[in-house]
Amino acid sequence: MSLTGADTSVGLTQSDQLGLIFDELSELAGQRNAIDGRIVELAAEIDRQQLLGISGAKTVAALLAWKVGTSRRNAETIVTVADRLGEFPLCVGGLKEGRFSLDQVGVIAEHAGEGSDAHYAQLAENASVSQLRTAVKLEPRPDPEPEVDPFAEEGDDPLPPPMPDEAITTTSDADYTYWHIKLTHDNSAIFASALQSHKDGLIAEWKRDHDHDTDTDSGSQSQRPPLPGKVAAFKALVRAAWDAEAFRRPHGQHTTVVVHVDADTKVAALHLGPMLTNEERRYLSCDATCEVWFERHGRPIGAGRSTRTVNRRLRRALEQRDRTCVVPGCGSTQGLHAHHIVHWEDGGETELENLVLVCPYHHRAHHRGLINIVGPAHRLVVANHLGKPLTHGSLAHQPSTPPPDVPPYPGPCGERAQWKWYNPYEPPPPMRN
Repeated sequence: MSLTGADTSVGLTQSDQLGLIFDELSELAGQRNAIDGRIVELAAEIDRQQLLGISGAKTVAALLAWKVGTSRRNAETIVTVADRLGEFPLCVGGLKEGRFSLDQVGVIAEHAGEGSDAHYAQLAENASVSQLRTAVKLEPRPDPEPEVDPFAEEGDDPLPPPMPDEAITTTSDADYTYWHIKLTHDNSAIFASALQSHKDGLIAEWKRDHDHDTDTDSGSQSQRPPLPGKVAAFKALVRAAWDAEAFRRPHGQHTTVVVHVDADTKVAALHLGPMLTNEERRYLSCDATCEVWFERHGRPIGAGRSTRTVNRRLRRALEQRDRTCVVPGCGSTQGLHAHHIVHWEDGGETELENLVLVCPYHHRAHHRGLINIVGPAHRLVVANHLGKPLTHGSLAHQPSTPPPDVPPYPGPCGERAQWKWYNPYEPPPPMRN
């Protein structure tokens, strides 16, 4: 059915028109769910046959986001369901039949306990995504089994519990970027003390500069800066650490590694360390990650060309131009390396046209021969190990087959959940020997 015709709404009330729209939405949603179920199966097949390495992508989620043209979050949901395909056959079966949505099954696969497939398959018939998320949170979580030390003797104390995870995440909107910091209590106390110390120092400076102002004129008072708070203290803490550690950062992220290279044979070794393969030698000498000393007959004859180093000005120009890793489908923005398209040891110059930004993963992959990067930078070609170019475009195209033959998606019932009557899934007790 379609509402695109000129006379489809003639003689129909608004309620009837809305009913037609709902019917078409349910039909399209059912087809979409079935298609998502097939994509989940393909993601599981890519992982099972270990086909990721020849694609140029880091993860299956990155590959799906690239090839399907979806968001990274949606791709991660697909991979989460694919990873637990064997544990939730009923839920995934409902997805393939169009009865459940990918978001519904994604919440179940991400958080539900083992053996809960039948429980959540029944609940998902009527529950919305948010209701499923609440139901999964109500599921009791058994305490993890204490880790057993294989070398412990009878009577020894058990191993201490693992350290809790710490994390720093960011979100942003049109005006601000929000930093969310999760620390353990002891590290939080250290951070709070450092923040308070800088705040006290800023307040002392403020009082020294402004306490002598005795003029009570309102104009003079309006020119006085506000008393420093936690935000000013945090920025002062960052600036102090940045200035104190500046000598350790050649251009922001690398530690210097000393490499000795024989000028005749190009055999390289780390300073007071092991020999390097050809790929490792090229990788280390590509960016300003190392200091290269050339030798002949075991005697140093000089250091590498000073132009090998990507200075700060050139680094900023690279970041402004490339923004992310140049390998299609990657999108990494942190810890990028400045890669010489024509390798530095082969005579490649350290100029903007011979440099591109790549992430450490793809930088190593290139020097191992898994991907090829050919320039100049304004006509860059990135190909896999077979020489097939990798593109940024999605492979999505107009379908050549009819849509999946599945019933319309009924969707959640829309009723408010009465959680006091809900029985959460109870995982079976662990087997004791």
